[in-house]
Amino acid sequence: MAMSEPIVVLTGAGVSAESGIRTFRASDGLWEDHRVEDVATPEGFASDPLLVHRFYNERRQQLRDPSVRPNPAHEALARLEREYDGDVLVVTQNIDDLHERAGSRNVVHMHGELLKARCAGCGAVVAAVGDLGPTDSCEACGALGAMRPHVVWFGEIPLLMDEISSAIQRCGTFVAIGTSGLVYPAAGFVQVAGLAGAHTVEINLTTSYVTSVFDEVVTGPAGEQVPAWVERLLART
Repeated sequence: MAMSEPIVVLTGAGVSAESGIRTFRASDGLWEDHRVEDVATPEGFASDPLLVHRFYNERRQQLRDPSVRPNPAHEALARLEREYDGDVLVVTQNIDDLHERAGSRNVVHMHGELLKARCAGCGAVVAAVGDLGPTDSCEACGALGAMRPHVVWFGEIPLLMDEISSAIQRCGTFVAIGTSGLVYPAAGFVQVAGLAGAHTVEINLTTSYVTSVFDEVVTGPAGEQVPAWVERLLART
């Protein structure tokens, strides 16, 4: 691989899980004992904003727990960005800030960010480290009760898709880490990268729904396998 070829890294829930972040969705389809329709759709928010705010407030409280911190996978990706002589873009499906805490700077949160809020009226995005409620007003336009979690819900389009698509189509290496290959459009990124001529790598605890599409598959915990992959990649370039 040429030293300057761009790298795009897609990370999913499997990376955050090793830092103690519980994945939202259980095998029965419930999100932390709530129906997805109730806490992760625009319709659910319109029907019961208090319930939705409580749900995401609990997620923020978990993220602020001192025991939740970046793991070796996050740290290895930050090292890759520092030491690789080319562009490294981390596209994450995760809404936590663990990549940034580890030192990554070129990060795109395609599903939004837990520590931000967005005005449903004017679209302004602001920091939201503490709890949110249905009576909060927008700092930008003053609208009362318009603030919602800056999170992409079911039925909504992921963020910054043009930027992500452009990066994938020109990258030399695409790697997916800790993803199920079940949620689209992210599950289709590997096909886009492969058609554009990129070398594709999957690093996952188990096989995903799209494992067969990848050129290279590494199985094992992200905290072990990502640092080893970064080490190998930097040694070759």
